[in-house]
Amino acid sequence: MAVAVMIRAPGRRPCPKPSLALRGGPSTLPDVVLATCSVLPGLDPDERSLIPALEACGLVAEPRVWDDPSVRWDDVPLVVVRSTWDYAERRDAFLAWCAAVPRVLNSVPVIAWNTDKTYLRTLAAAGIPIVPTTWIGTESQAGRLVLPEGDLVVKPSVSSGAQNTSRYRGVDHAAARRHVERLLTEGREVMVQPYVSAVDIDGETGLIYVDGAFSHAIRKGPLLRLPGIATDQLWAIEDVTPRAPDEDERSIAEATLDALPWSRAELLYARVDVVRGGDGVPLLLELELAEPSLFLGLGSGAAARLAEAIARRIGQG
Repeated sequence: MAVAVMIRAPGRRPCPKPSLALRGGPSTLPDVVLATCSVLPGLDPDERSLIPALEACGLVAEPRVWDDPSVRWDDVPLVVVRSTWDYAERRDAFLAWCAAVPRVLNSVPVIAWNTDKTYLRTLAAAGIPIVPTTWIGTESQAGRLVLPEGDLVVKPSVSSGAQNTSRYRGVDHAAARRHVERLLTEGREVMVQPYVSAVDIDGETGLIYVDGAFSHAIRKGPLLRLPGIATDQLWAIEDVTPRAPDEDERSIAEATLDALPWSRAELLYARVDVVRGGDGVPLLLELELAEPSLFLGLGSGAAARLAEAIARRIGQG
């Protein structure tokens, strides 16, 4: 991953200083917990820049593993969900944990809605152009499934980091069907999409927003350049670089955020991933509101912007 040097923009307003009374006196817990998973107990490396950025705002921030039973979550003033990338295999437990935390960002309703990719149906119904998707919820549907021609992508509707995601050549649809059937046997809803070949050249554009305002953007190289399972690990290795989004990519990202069931200003963070279809028009691939990588190191001042947004929210109670 290429990493840009972060330069704090001149003239930025001072970081809001929350009252120390909000800390609730001496505690073994910090002001802000950055939730992560047991594979990354110290956070993903890109996320660590948020700790000194929050310190500049007068806040102590530390990572904690979300399912660590030794953590006194009731005493944590604020939890910011970050690299909790093992949630997909036990989403119900993850959502129960989110609901038990006194205050979590993004909010529990947002996380519950966004951790199942069926949210794409809602956005498509609102007029957002998405990558064409066939949804399969039962084995009877799989038996009647007519697969489109060309290369396909098969994945479950609840997944993270390209887990259980595969690309299949047009001549290997039997393997694609077997993948669908396996996921259905596991009780998962399945997504079948045409492989968007423009990704091989242009990659994906991820547009990152903080407090509903555009922060920066990145280019992600193709994860599924070759047929087969994207990864057998918790997440796939990505080739990520900075990118200046085109105007039409900004337009679909803005429209997506405006189509949500919540005001975009309610979102501490968001990442909108878009690709170009065969006609060159941008399509929404995914909207990440739960635990997305925000690639803070690739946006000048991005860590400071996010830290300031967190501090403002703590100050607002």
